[in-house]
Amino acid sequence: MLEITTTRLPEVLLIKPRVWGDARGSFYESFNQREFESATGVRETFVQDNHSRSSKHVLRGLHVQVQQPQGKLVRVIEGEVFDVAVDVRQDSPTFGQWTGHHLSAENHLQLWIPAGFAHGFLVLSDSAQFLYKTTDYYAPEHERSILWNDPEIDIDWPLGDQTPILSLKDEAPQALLLKDFHQSKA
Repeated sequence: MLEITTTRLPEVLLIKPRVWGDARGSFYESFNQREFESATGVRETFVQDNHSRSSKHVLRGLHVQVQQPQGKLVRVIEGEVFDVAVDVRQDSPTFGQWTGHHLSAENHLQLWIPAGFAHGFLVLSDSAQFLYKTTDYYAPEHERSILWNDPEIDIDWPLGDQTPILSLKDEAPQALLLKDFHQSKA
């Protein structure tokens, strides 16, 4: 049985699976199509699973595909991350707004991020293994990065006085400001 919590972005859902535990350890069903559809009302087909491992202070994102948009079901199997979704649908009443949640191996929480949302995460533990299912295939020619610290979005990343470790595509000038994002969709 899944426990579903609506976030401040109504289409982004926080999912808590039922975990069985005893002296031997624990077990939970990380994904069941029938239960996912019944609990969330989301009817999507997942076509690709991705697995990343990152070190502390690595920030990946904010990524979105402008064609072949991907819905993502994300979770952490080792460590902890601060996971963020940003609504980049220009006609949406929540355009430019974000929601962020702590996902960890201990809390087993998952986040459903529909197509039309940029996604990123910051690793809070020494390392983290991050898994996600996608509703469309990765298409690097259609991927865009929105600058992680865009002042218009104003994400409250839990960095303290640390500087995140970024890939080149996630730094300016390759990463775009939200105001320039829709011009780059062509």
